[in-house]
Amino acid sequence: MLALIDNKYQIDLSKPIDISIPLTNTDENPIAWYIEKPVIEPVVFGDWIGKISEGKSSTNFNNIFFNPHGHGTHTECLGHITTDFYSINQTLIQFFFFAKLITVEPEKIGDDLVITKSQVEKEMHTSTPLSVTNASTSLSLAKPEAIIIRTLPNQKDKKSRKYSNTNPPYLSEEAAIFIRESEIQHLLIDLPSVDKEHDEGKLLAHKAFWNVKDTLNLNADARLNATITEMIYVSDEIEDGDYILNLQIASFENDASPSKPILYKI
Repeated sequence: MLALIDNKYQIDLSKPIDISIPLTNTDENPIAWYIEKPVIEPVVFGDWIGKISEGKSSTNFNNIFFNPHGHGTHTECLGHITTDFYSINQTLIQFFFFAKLITVEPEKIGDDLVITKSQVEKEMHTSTPLSVTNASTSLSLAKPEAIIIRTLPNQKDKKSRKYSNTNPPYLSEEAAIFIRESEIQHLLIDLPSVDKEHDEGKLLAHKAFWNVKDTLNLNADARLNATITEMIYVSDEIEDGDYILNLQIASFENDASPSKPILYKI
């Protein structure tokens, strides 16, 4: 468990809460952005097949073809929307953060379902203080560095949903600005994108969160160290509130990497 000891926190590493979605080569894999499911298959050299069960190899030796943005839980940096190259492996250089998990039911606005500023603001300001044993007063956690947004309804098929051409819910530009102005560095959400699926390339929420004003010539005050993690899954058993987040990525020199966000309960 997490406890306050001389202004320091301790976490129980034996009790991780995994909010990532595994990547598979089956129809159970979620898919977005009009692509096919991932491919995981053995290497073949002539008659040799890199699969033990085929009887021609002493090891399993697979190639994997996938897209981090469309095939599951991934973490991206602002290089996702800029002309110049920026790598998630170079911009995400710390991995443990104070985080707040909130649950929001997107509002119906026209034909869309939208997470609004008022919803995010309300939920972020709803917090149960950390109760410290043998203390005369309750103490609150440090200011969150990350926000995790779980959307309702929260069906389990989020782990295998086919999102292409379904107009999923998204984050309003105003909500993204509010999150940025709240000094949140890491935004995690259980949707394929923080932006509308068909938005004519405006990417309003991405740009607002990263404070990117010009994708061709990056402005000096853009948030290079901020990240967005999409396509997570937070089960109903996980309560809203404060957590320690361990945001794990693979060391890809790319704008995005498959990732494994882990929460530790307080």
